[in-house]
Amino acid sequence: MKFAELGLDEGILRSIVEQGYSEATPVQAQAIPVILEVKDVMASAQTGTGKTGAFTLPVLQRMKVHANTSVSPARHPVRVLVLTPTRELALQVFESARDYGKYTGLRAAVVFGGVSIDPQIKELKAGIEFLVATPGRLLDHVQQKTVNLGQVEVLILDEADRMLDMGFMLDIKRILSLLPEKRQNLMFSATFSDDIKRLANQILRDPVRIQVAAKNTIAELVSHRAYKVSEGRKRECLSFLLRARDVSQVLVFTSTRQMANRLERFLGQEGFSCAALHSDKSQQERIHALGEFKAGRVNVLVATDIAARGLDIEQLPLVINFELPPNAEDYIHRVGRTGRAGAEGEAISLVAPSDAESLRDIEKLLKSPLSVSDQSDLYRQSPTKVAPAAVHDTAVLVASPPRLVRTPTASLVRPAARRAQVPALFLPPVTQTK
Repeated sequence: MKFAELGLDEGILRSIVEQGYSEATPVQAQAIPVILEVKDVMASAQTGTGKTGAFTLPVLQRMKVHANTSVSPARHPVRVLVLTPTRELALQVFESARDYGKYTGLRAAVVFGGVSIDPQIKELKAGIEFLVATPGRLLDHVQQKTVNLGQVEVLILDEADRMLDMGFMLDIKRILSLLPEKRQNLMFSATFSDDIKRLANQILRDPVRIQVAAKNTIAELVSHRAYKVSEGRKRECLSFLLRARDVSQVLVFTSTRQMANRLERFLGQEGFSCAALHSDKSQQERIHALGEFKAGRVNVLVATDIAARGLDIEQLPLVINFELPPNAEDYIHRVGRTGRAGAEGEAISLVAPSDAESLRDIEKLLKSPLSVSDQSDLYRQSPTKVAPAAVHDTAVLVASPPRLVRTPTASLVRPAARRAQVPALFLPPVTQTK
């Protein structure tokens, strides 16, 4: 369905076109008209289906009536409050509100912890209508009396299940007590647990339920492969995969912060442009790493599950699970970073013997076995074509039976990188001839 058919005004439509979109996703097509009718919504959609736009676009249009050019902060009270579980997701939602609302005359801001509170205080005191926040930092502002939530007309809980998983229930209840009783409530999430349903019953009033995909499903445009790999060869396999794939960006998931740091160092030594993203990094470091990756200046982002939800990276072609997640549902969120907005994607998992239980849990959750190949198949199933525009001077030796051929490396590798040899496990067997 075209956005123009959803009742959005000219300014909103203009901003959508400038962002490169014309057709609404299923969750957007269902949610936008309902939100414009000022009804409560409880929406569940698989990751990567455009949930942020589904609530941002209609809410911005609804709040346009409050737009004004007054310099008085009193004329710009908080009208919309969006709560998110992580700083990265908060920043992403803010960017959507800012970009889609550029012609509405509304002011948007984002507040989260890990950075100085002073610039946030200054921005809030100037007056804003659309506030995106993490619960903890929002309560810091409430305590310092730098934000007033008494005129909020719309409350949005984004990734609500994740907020409960992270222990924000008490914070959410405190925030709810500060809001007007009469308001529109929207709850968006990839999945809805029993705890979330109980919370929804407390907050939502006769909500319209929207579910555009079955619970715990993964995007149809994502292809999945898993390879049985010995623990000691995982890094070699990862390096080979990055060189063999003709892609400009790859998101690599690990289960621990320590492993993310080790992989960042290893891949840097291998000549890849790489950064790490995890909770031990400062907020400025995390913002910088993600910004460099989105801008294409960093080609490989190694991350823990902090990056598994909410991050919208356009045209991300490949996700690699260096380690399977301990929580099976996180597999869905990880691979949901690719295959977004109608684009095709690929998810590859390196499965060591220690990952066997996690693999069984994932297959049980999905009610379908993953296609698992042996370690020896990894080389044979890896495409090695490289687009001319992505070629650097550095060369990599790749085995292609019955002879060895030389091909340039893909753009993932820095031009100054040393020549790399394909690990022996990827080479075809040597046959003796008399």
